[in-house]
Amino acid sequence: MRAAELTVLDQIILRKRAELVAQRALVKIEELEGRPRSPHRSFREALRTRHPAIIAEIKKASPSAGTIADDFQPAGIATRYEAAGAAALSVLTDRQFFQGSLDDLSRAREATRLPVLRKDFTLDRYHLVEAVSSGADAVLLIVAALTNEELRELLQAARDLELEPLVEVHDERELDRALEAEADFVGVNNRDLKTLEVSLETSIRLAERIPSHVVAISESGIRGPQDIHRLSQAGYRGFLIGESLMKQPDPGEALSRMMQGVSRLAP
Repeated sequence: MRAAELTVLDQIILRKRAELVAQRALVKIEELEGRPRSPHRSFREALRTRHPAIIAEIKKASPSAGTIADDFQPAGIATRYEAAGAAALSVLTDRQFFQGSLDDLSRAREATRLPVLRKDFTLDRYHLVEAVSSGADAVLLIVAALTNEELRELLQAARDLELEPLVEVHDERELDRALEAEADFVGVNNRDLKTLEVSLETSIRLAERIPSHVVAISESGIRGPQDIHRLSQAGYRGFLIGESLMKQPDPGEALSRMMQGVSRLAP
């Protein structure tokens, strides 16, 4: 396949595999496993007890938007999100494409009492152990980046490490693969991986196919209270929101306004 034919995800995965080889040589997995870990914070409990249950995202940049936040202070953003009523945090840790790091995750978690998701391209058990050693409570598994066997193995490995695996899907086929692997915490990403275009209709379309025992999260493209209300009516229990908050001068204040708007829409 020529470079011009690679999707953004393909490019990221190629880079991530090369980084994995280098990181394994730099820090042995045994060293990571020997580090003390933080007490687990439950995503499920956090999402169950908050309405709306917002997973507020901390990220400096993205392939689609470029640099989002010039003055990027993960701990300060996390504190503001918590004060605004976020149920949990999502922290981008990919360096090459999102300008993130595991240090960002550690700083955000230390600054709050909220559970934290490592938002990255998890390909190997090493990535899970890295997440644990940095304080993550949950980890993202992207179906499009994994074979069925890899997905099953990483789901089990994450659970063994007391990480809650959020399995991300983009269409019906990926959702079927996630459910066949017995995922019970599913995120529907509204961004098309090939075009990078975003449509909430993806979440609306897939909602009826998600069993009631599965915790359903809608990701990407959520810009206001009306979107959250509509997705709630479709059955989603959590909402991962990033760019629409991070693009604001004060992401915490933006989240507070959004939640107040949702409250006014509630029956």
